[in-house]
Amino acid sequence: MATGAARKEASWSAIVLAAGAGRRFGGRKLLAPFGGGPLIEGALGAAFASPASTIILVTGSEADDVAAAARAWAERQGEGGRLQIIHAADHAEGMGASLRTGAEALPADTAGTFVLLGDMPRIPAAILPRLVEAVEAGAAAAAPICGGRRGHPVLFGAELLDHLRQAAGDEGARTALAGLGPRLALIETEDEGALFDVDRPEDLAGA
Repeated sequence: MATGAARKEASWSAIVLAAGAGRRFGGRKLLAPFGGGPLIEGALGAAFASPASTIILVTGSEADDVAAAARAWAERQGEGGRLQIIHAADHAEGMGASLRTGAEALPADTAGTFVLLGDMPRIPAAILPRLVEAVEAGAAAAAPICGGRRGHPVLFGAELLDHLRQAAGDEGARTALAGLGPRLALIETEDEGALFDVDRPEDLAGA
């Protein structure tokens, strides 16, 4: 992991989207047990393993409980100072509203931001510095690719942050990535954690 000094110099940030209602799961998805703690801890672990100096958690449904779980986890890691929790009041609009809320809270000097989904608990930490290398080398954005499928998280360079601030509906960040062509760096990984998300309770059982 990068040192605190390196994180500060790079000015990376991370947004963890944790506002969904989890209707297909039956509710309270991000608080469901997984790996010895609530599901949200998996995405948080990946975000905190990144070189981001600021981790922005965007809440919506079950906001108080999700925020409390995240804050407790960060404090146990001794990393409470990196966590910022904000609530997307219009989260029912869709993922775009949550992403927009998170992007609007990014520090002014952000060189780029990781976007992580709260229901993806097995993001491989090893992919994160490779995404940074790709953006530092000139890519507009970078994402893992596993078995021919684009995975998560996506690292958005500074030129795309205004697109994130205008996200709407359920499209999330797709419009920001559309048309990038080769400027979207796809980084190969064999770790299927880059694809694994939780939609229903049986997904947890399968994991």
